[in-house]
Amino acid sequence: MNAYLIGADRLGNIPQLLDRYGIRITAHLTGRDASHQRKPTSARGADLIILFTDFMGHNVMRNYRQLATQNNIRFVACRRSVCDLEQSLEPMMRQTRN
Repeated sequence: MNAYLIGADRLGNIPQLLDRYGIRITAHLTGRDASHQRKPTSARGADLIILFTDFMGHNVMRNYRQLATQNNIRFVACRRSVCDLEQSLEPMMRQTRN
């Protein structure tokens, strides 16, 4: 599974957590650059979009949520913390296994 990560300047231990779930990071955008804040046009190759909500504005979140919905891509929003991300991923991964 390929994931786009939006938000957070540094990822810390998050890549290791995603690796345990078999998720590969295809792109990481901090969300701080002005170009990251414009309406996204594609999430090429992404099966999952992960938004770290404590590092971005509402418009950026709304735009990426809409992109995910329009392209039928799974979407997770959480704080930039390994525990929070794991709690958000677990129900989605359970559905995938069943």
